[in-house]
Amino acid sequence: MDKIKVIIADDSDFVREGMRIILDVDEEFEVLGCAPDGKKAIDIARNTKPDVFLMDIQMPVMDGIEATKQIVDENLGKVLVLTTFDDDLLVQRALQNGANGYLVKNHTPEHLKQMIKSVYNGTGVMEQSMLLNLAKNSQARTGGFNPDGYTARELEVVKAVADGLSNKEIAEKLFISEGTVKNYITSVLAKENLSHRTALAVYYLTGRKQ
Repeated sequence: MDKIKVIIADDSDFVREGMRIILDVDEEFEVLGCAPDGKKAIDIARNTKPDVFLMDIQMPVMDGIEATKQIVDENLGKVLVLTTFDDDLLVQRALQNGANGYLVKNHTPEHLKQMIKSVYNGTGVMEQSMLLNLAKNSQARTGGFNPDGYTARELEVVKAVADGLSNKEIAEKLFISEGTVKNYITSVLAKENLSHRTALAVYYLTGRKQ
């Protein structure tokens, strides 16, 4: 099995080193490099072909928002944004630039690994606490999520996505297959012209489209 290749970008030496140690001791991961800013992370990526970036938002030289945009534009890898609880507006900007999800920094080692695996496997990931914060602090609703045109089952799936459940967890909860869950989510994203499940969850909770 191929290792998941990761680049860590954070301006805190403590955070970078801590995550590097967590991942280095697990044979499923390979840390290709660590960077104190987005520009250096991109420089490393151009020579190493990572799978996933762990990207802090607020960094010198090039912040995580601009770095995410450049990473997506150049197709350098997938981005998992690292956040704090007061980063909600910045998180939205990172998602708009193509981030695949976000992780609150007070994570456990196993949670960090699971979030990286989810992003690597193509599943957008989100922290329920951060979603609730986005909803609580949303200032300009666009009328909210409009349920018109959806079946009861589709709405159940959308709510489960907003609750932070994985496809497997949704399938178990609703007694349907993971493939059926994926089809429902794909259909809803197309209807709302949204690019990923994280944007759908934010829209459902806040009324904002990313």
